[in-house]
Amino acid sequence: MKGIWLENNQLQLRTDLPIPEPPEGEVLVKVLRAGICNTDLELIRGYYPYNGILGHEFVGVVQTGPNHLINQRVVGEINAACGHCRFCLEGKPTHCENRTVLGIVNRHGAFAEYLSLPEKNIHLVPPQVTTDAATFTEPIAAALQIQAQVKITPQQRVLVVGDGKLGQLIGQTLALTGCDLLVVGRHQEKLANLSSRNIKTGLVNMVEDRSFDIAIDCTGNAEGFAVARRALRPRGILVLKSTYAGNLSLDASALVVDEITLVGSRCGAFTPALELLATNQIDVTYLVHGTYPLNEGLAAFKKAQTKGVLKILLEM
Repeated sequence: MKGIWLENNQLQLRTDLPIPEPPEGEVLVKVLRAGICNTDLELIRGYYPYNGILGHEFVGVVQTGPNHLINQRVVGEINAACGHCRFCLEGKPTHCENRTVLGIVNRHGAFAEYLSLPEKNIHLVPPQVTTDAATFTEPIAAALQIQAQVKITPQQRVLVVGDGKLGQLIGQTLALTGCDLLVVGRHQEKLANLSSRNIKTGLVNMVEDRSFDIAIDCTGNAEGFAVARRALRPRGILVLKSTYAGNLSLDASALVVDEITLVGSRCGAFTPALELLATNQIDVTYLVHGTYPLNEGLAAFKKAQTKGVLKILLEM
């Protein structure tokens, strides 16, 4: 089969890859569509030493597995857990000590014609959700994970730093809570997407120091972290929603004095994400800036790395 292969920080389109043979408990999925994520771009830059097929945001059709899944459109949670380590037994499979992660850690990903995932990771796509929209299930779930970790109420002032793909989704999902929300970034054209949805936006330099209860950094860079940190009131909550490519320096003493709570936030549950898509409570159509066939996967990655581009999809 064909697939986008990463090795030694170099991408190549391969046509000689074997079709996966799912072990017991897993299903074979024919991939329809897959989205290029910032994590994929970071893996190319060496964020994690991964060799293999990239990609973890996908929609596909089940080819082999239980009868109720055959020929159904599905999405899949990316962490494949062992089921018997202490984290699995505590109901925390995304922190499984033995997990593999689709297209990221020891498991070939979605930028190929087929993939394999455990049946328990698979979710049916509601019929009213388009295939393009369903490719956003994983990042929407990640955005919603913030609300699973931190209680957010209409009385709180909440800041989102970053106007990229994840910042757009976090902004939309947080707006549903009724909180006093501000999303800031450096690109007026991206912020305009949220402004048109009655979400308050602004440039980074308009953020007032010590004026927010919760600040969420989804930039993955030191500047974004600094903006989010200085925006917090004492006893505020700082949510880190991006991986950081380099080392991040911070004033630990100031965190102690202000009694700041640091929250790392990663993967979330798929069911509520699919519900938001099915009920049209979140819009993802404007985020798609291009769709490429798998044969043009290398060009798709080049486009995804272009300044100002949001989501690029691969069509299998």
